[in-house]
Amino acid sequence: MIDIHNIKLIDIIPPNLKQDPDIIAASKAIDNEFSMVVTEAKECIILSRIDELGSDLIDILAWEMHVDFYDSTLPLDTRRQLVKNSLRWHQMKGTPAAVEELISTLFDEGKVEEWFEYGGNPYTFRVVTNNSSVTQDRAIEFIKALNSVKNERSWLDKVVITQNEDLKLNFAGIVHAGEKFEIRQVS
Repeated sequence: MIDIHNIKLIDIIPPNLKQDPDIIAASKAIDNEFSMVVTEAKECIILSRIDELGSDLIDILAWEMHVDFYDSTLPLDTRRQLVKNSLRWHQMKGTPAAVEELISTLFDEGKVEEWFEYGGNPYTFRVVTNNSSVTQDRAIEFIKALNSVKNERSWLDKVVITQNEDLKLNFAGIVHAGEKFEIRQVS
């Protein structure tokens, strides 16, 4: 099989032309240009190289792939992930799975709870996350993104931010039946 990166034009021309000095010179000149074209053609393949692309190209791809909730101020890795997932999200639009994937991309973790799971009003849902970095600005950004992937009849009830901490708690209890009672701290 011929490797496009190592092929020389002189190798594929008919044998009767291989001895002509003009043809040899022309094929060498074309080989140099052809080599440059083959090398530059690698740059045209962008989707498979999305993790190597710079910020400007990611921004252009986001526009081109219609990432509705794209924000160029997000970290580069998050923007890359949004562009990578945009085609799949367009196919999944209107499903809870699309919303959950959006949550995991923007908030790193979280889940969707439908109205019947938490006792809300029909056709509402809430988002539950325990990511402590979720701020008011990020919540606004999320709601904007959410409106582009959720179905039209469902409404976001609220975003619930939970926080789990390991706390050292000491419990004590006492029962006293009598007239006199003295409590001292023991070290």
